[in-house]
Amino acid sequence: MAMSWIWVCMLALSLFCGLLNGSADLGAAAMEGAGKAVTLCVSLTGSLCLWSGFGAVLERSGLQAGLARILSPVLGRLYPTARRNPKTMSVLCGNVTANLLGLGSAATPLGVEAVRRMQALSGSTAATDEMCKLVVMNTASIQLLPTTVAALRGSLGSAAPFDILPAVWVTSLFSVGAGLLAAAFFQRFGGLGDGRSK
Repeated sequence: MAMSWIWVCMLALSLFCGLLNGSADLGAAAMEGAGKAVTLCVSLTGSLCLWSGFGAVLERSGLQAGLARILSPVLGRLYPTARRNPKTMSVLCGNVTANLLGLGSAATPLGVEAVRRMQALSGSTAATDEMCKLVVMNTASIQLLPTTVAALRGSLGSAAPFDILPAVWVTSLFSVGAGLLAAAFFQRFGGLGDGRSK
């Protein structure tokens, strides 16, 4: 709800500034921007469908379960409550896998499902430390293959859309590290969530 008001205020302010400056091209610029937004969305759709389909293949072939077994030792230490439930752990691993592939839009539903399962396991309506940590991990995710960003760069004419890989690896590692350190700090000195997970 708050974001809706922010966007409405930004739009109203930009319209007001355009009228104040006497810009006659305000309507044309708005229509051109809307057209570019639609073009961008359509150009990204193919890539998102491809990699989301790849994620579905991983799940149905059983490779996601194998990946869950590989990731479980690390994720089990970060999420000890989720580790006790195999289905929750599988969904959590799916979320991490989608983020590793740079599929934020595919990772979001898995993250929401993981939080719902964690909430059911905790028996609390408040966000636990593990739920908050998952939000941090999902937001500042490590991306091995930034497919969405590469698709965006390709749609805008980049000859080598994946040449950003080293920079993405370094920055995503640092962002996740900083996020986990902040989560550990608030968990220890002030409570990251209202519901404590032991």
